[in-house]
Amino acid sequence: MGFFDKLKAGLSKTRDQLAGGMDNLINGYAEIDEDFYDELEETLIMGDLGVESTGLILEELKDVVKERRVRESSGVKELLAELITNRLTLPEDAYEYTNVRSVVLVVGVNGVGKTTTCGKLAAKLSDKGKKVLLCAADTFRAAAGEQLKAWAGRAGVDIVSGAEGQDPGAVVFDGVSAAKARGTDVLLVDTAGRLNNKKNLMEELRKIKNIIAREYPEAKLETLVVVDASTGQNALVQAQEFASVTDVTGVVLTKLDGTAKGGIVVAIASQLGIPVKYIGIGEAVEDLERFDADSYVKAILG
Repeated sequence: MGFFDKLKAGLSKTRDQLAGGMDNLINGYAEIDEDFYDELEETLIMGDLGVESTGLILEELKDVVKERRVRESSGVKELLAELITNRLTLPEDAYEYTNVRSVVLVVGVNGVGKTTTCGKLAAKLSDKGKKVLLCAADTFRAAAGEQLKAWAGRAGVDIVSGAEGQDPGAVVFDGVSAAKARGTDVLLVDTAGRLNNKKNLMEELRKIKNIIAREYPEAKLETLVVVDASTGQNALVQAQEFASVTDVTGVVLTKLDGTAKGGIVVAIASQLGIPVKYIGIGEAVEDLERFDADSYVKAILG
């Protein structure tokens, strides 16, 4: 089964919610009126697009419906797909960090899949001929270091790690020094899971970023926040909090398979203006892929 087929299967609950709800609407309303828009709004919010992003999309939809003189409700689904695709389409330089010397800082709360994401990215980049170095800066959770070492072995890449309880900033310093000395293309830094309301941990994240900026200014810094799609609007809040303390350049959305909350992708991109760059739908290396707006919209709207 290819990635798109897996994505489509994984997002079946979201598709039932959104596409199914839209089909019922179209069957119930021959023409577009305010009642139709009210029910469409409810359908989108139930699909976890969020109140704010749903409002923005509906405003845009109403303008396009008038401009193109669409009167029948059957024409709305295609228009909606077009508008959502436009909002989710990535900028041309979205993956520029893979073409230059870079440091990728992977952040997020506990249990969202940061360490696994680091390992999968390391394997993918290594397969493309990039020299990758993993940095185990999560010194609070002993299992995280061991898990990342296992991924390093699987991906055939080197790893820099510290002792349990060691200052994460010191481990990042060692990682940066090793990356420069070895001519590494991409340094992938796995950070400790931190709750967005824990001020000291968020300050520590700021410190790590400052170390990278000071010690490795020639490298492009990519900061990816990993969020769990199944948590819905909570994922949006998490991404927002991390964006407030560090310059988040992209979102990795994990556990999209089996969730009815896949619409959160639209909410994150619309409200935060931060592109979703990777999506995960399983445990295998091939189950983490670059985000593709067309495939995603087809998977949720049919």
